[in-house]
Amino acid sequence: MPPTPHTTPEPGEARIRDRGDACPGALRLHPAEDGRLARLRLPAGRLTSRQVETLATAAETLGDGRISITSRGNAELRGLADDCGATLAALLAEADLLPSPTHERVRNIVASPASGLDGLGRADVQLWARDLDAALCAEPRAAALSGRFLFVLDDGRGDVAGLGGDVKLIADGDGTAVLWPGGPQVFRLAAADAVRAALAAALAFLDAADAAGTGAWRPRELPVTHVPDWAGALAAAGIAAEALPVPPAPFSAPPGPGALGDGHLYVLAPLGRLTAAQLRALLPADEVRFTPWRGAVVVGAGPERLRDLEAYGLINRPDAPGAGVTACTGRPGCAKSLADVRADALVALPAALPAALPGPLPVHFSGCERRCGHPHGAWVDVLATGTEGDSYSVDGVPTPRTSLSEAVAAARGPATPTHPATPTR
Repeated sequence: MPPTPHTTPEPGEARIRDRGDACPGALRLHPAEDGRLARLRLPAGRLTSRQVETLATAAETLGDGRISITSRGNAELRGLADDCGATLAALLAEADLLPSPTHERVRNIVASPASGLDGLGRADVQLWARDLDAALCAEPRAAALSGRFLFVLDDGRGDVAGLGGDVKLIADGDGTAVLWPGGPQVFRLAAADAVRAALAAALAFLDAADAAGTGAWRPRELPVTHVPDWAGALAAAGIAAEALPVPPAPFSAPPGPGALGDGHLYVLAPLGRLTAAQLRALLPADEVRFTPWRGAVVVGAGPERLRDLEAYGLINRPDAPGAGVTACTGRPGCAKSLADVRADALVALPAALPAALPGPLPVHFSGCERRCGHPHGAWVDVLATGTEGDSYSVDGVPTPRTSLSEAVAAARGPATPTHPATPTR
């Protein structure tokens, strides 16, 4: 059957929210079957070498020894003890991974991961990401944003523009940027004002959400009677902006693993998860950038290191087994999962990734209908359905576990992911 974009609603999403956002963070640990879970916001996915080492140490000494990369380029630690919160917080704070305890869950910023490295973008939005993070942490009212509210900064190449951002900044030519807040309104403004404009848009959303009284977490949840005054917010901030007709969002496929630009590398984490040893293997590096496609850009590493990283089990080429394949936590870590989807995904990998297939769709294995962590746009939907863990559906087609390899290989074919997409964690 032809692949189609999935539109699974975000877990718990509703037009009227009668409870606060329970999204986990580095200080608010979430209980799971395998222990507590911590989610660390990493604006633009960026980690210094010191922070890489700290994250690996935290996983080894406090968790299960692994680091999951989320679809926003953040990091998750699992298997944490109930009483480790203070120790974890101190470790993260010492490495500058916790710059603002009041704002740590709202630092959700995705930026084009290769920006400033390969010469393809119209602006280095990694710099925007750092400035936006500082501006968010310095604005007391921004702490009221939901842990799901997402800023997306695209350098014009279109790699992250379709990832479901609530406030998007897209670099344009001639020193300008396009601000795309929630809803059908778009503004062109000076690139020098881009960060201030993004913050003003976020605060305008909070004003509208307060007035609506529906507990909205994101602009798309607001009633049509309470659309934020985006233009007024920009004017109040002293930002000159030109309203534009809504253009099609730029789009390009994510980078394939391998050499990136001059002296940089990109590798993928197997099924989106790194061991502490695999994370440390990325060093030495000028910096590491986690990506929304569960990979890591290694800044300042030459192609000669690709073979070494492959020896650690990292995915270093587009046709390697595991490229483009992700999975939720599954059993035994998640009580809602019907199967050990990670183990089943590993069995299905060889047939899922024919080397000669151009542009294969991403594949995501889900243990239940929540489909946590699924990709954006179109993907091959492998969903556990049987209570005994022995049956799945592949893009809606009932499939026994013993036939997963063949079914996934048949479903995965040349295609261009579409958008807009449903935002995930």
